[in-house]
Amino acid sequence: MSGTEEEDVMADAWAAALEEQVVSDAKPAPLEELKDDAPINPDERRKLDTILDIPVTIAMEVGRCQISIRNLLQLNQGSVVELERVAGEPLDVLVNGTLIAHGEVVVVNDKFGIRLTDVISQIERIKKLK
Repeated sequence: MSGTEEEDVMADAWAAALEEQVVSDAKPAPLEELKDDAPINPDERRKLDTILDIPVTIAMEVGRCQISIRNLLQLNQGSVVELERVAGEPLDVLVNGTLIAHGEVVVVNDKFGIRLTDVISQIERIKKLK
């Protein structure tokens, strides 16, 4: 099979996979406000309100690879970069570079989204910070 035939097969596979991802009944998950489990004093409330407004960067990572600068400079339109992740594996959800969950890509109203399939426990996330 020539390189062009392989690229055509790959493009068809991607198109089929994207068609499978289109879910018309998918809806964004409602986000609930934090609920008070225990009464807190006004000073603690002020501190909590301060950190709740801190912006963070959330990223969905499909995969990674290492590539030499020589090969990086040879990339052009149509180039394919092979990632270490197998097709169908869940994506990593990172907040400020820290893994917090895994998920799968969905399409909602012609926009990409991610459905969380596994959320890393708070204890595990705290352990990674240390």
